[in-house]
Amino acid sequence: MRRAFIVCFSALCTTHAFAQTFPSSAGNLSVETIARGLDHPWGLAFLPDGRMLVTERPGRLRIVTREGKLSPAIANVPQVRASGQGGLHDVVLDRDFASNRTIYFCFAEPASGGGRTAMARARLSDGETPQLDDVKVIFRQEGPLSSGGHYGCRIVQGRDGHLWLTMGEHFTHRNEAQNLANHLGKIVRVTPDGAVPPDNPYVGRSDAKPEIWSYGHRNSQGAALHPQTGKLWEHEHGPRGGDEVNIPLAGKNYGWPVIGYGINYDGTKAHESSAKPGMEQPIKYWVPSIAPSGMAFYTAERFPAWKGSLFVGALAGQMLVRLELDGEKVTKEERLLERFGERIRDVRQGPDGALWLLTDAANGRVLRVTPAK
Repeated sequence: MRRAFIVCFSALCTTHAFAQTFPSSAGNLSVETIARGLDHPWGLAFLPDGRMLVTERPGRLRIVTREGKLSPAIANVPQVRASGQGGLHDVVLDRDFASNRTIYFCFAEPASGGGRTAMARARLSDGETPQLDDVKVIFRQEGPLSSGGHYGCRIVQGRDGHLWLTMGEHFTHRNEAQNLANHLGKIVRVTPDGAVPPDNPYVGRSDAKPEIWSYGHRNSQGAALHPQTGKLWEHEHGPRGGDEVNIPLAGKNYGWPVIGYGINYDGTKAHESSAKPGMEQPIKYWVPSIAPSGMAFYTAERFPAWKGSLFVGALAGQMLVRLELDGEKVTKEERLLERFGERIRDVRQGPDGALWLLTDAANGRVLRVTPAK
């Protein structure tokens, strides 16, 4: 039995699969499987030494080495509601992680028959048996609960240290995205301790939650900080058509479900129109949907022709999308890895300048994308 366990653990933690090659505008790409055997991995964050923190949707957080070895599940992760789209989602390192060992993560938190998006902070103790210490939930979504869908749940830390958290409208409560009295379909902004920054747009209003940064969002599963401007960018799922890329500004309304470019899943009309005064337009939208998830700006030298591009993973589209930018305008789209046949859940730029991806599957993988030699 011990021999069987060792064989199984080895197969789970390491891989020596050959790299696959795919075409691109920057030449052929090499896609290497670094690790496999992850159960629907969702979020990836690089530690200073090049290892990775990877979340698994059922509620596990692991450390993955550059060679593909997986740690045991890190202890003290809070209970998650692993049902439908819910579970353990994004993870990011604090800007001062090297000195304070602080991480932030978001998850579907169980609550009296449903779930809500929550964000926690903790210290990562990285010894022989990694664990989380001083775990504290710093934000809990208020409003009607989710039965399993549209949690959103991407975290971005701004240059000022404050945290943006994206959230969905729980699918069955779509109209709540326009209701400032709750957090559904909103992006919120809080301090690292969960307090409300005094310059949030709705501070002092009795009819609005003070944590709200922007509203009218459907289900945002991608967000990133622009490397030059420091602005938050996000993308969100439409229904059948109408996935959007937005640059959410303080106090602005991004329209869901009043305006948009998609239709309902049954083919009926989903919106009043595609535009309305007082509601913002996306800088990019997809019809038909690609189901975007994960988002990263590329700033490294490994792909010099792609410097400044925005990369987006696609679930239903099963590809990696590169958006070429001119300031805040999308000027070109390139679809990569279309023959790969995997749902891309997250995309990150690694410290080595490669693109690192997570595949959304019961036998999920960590992938490294580099120029083919």
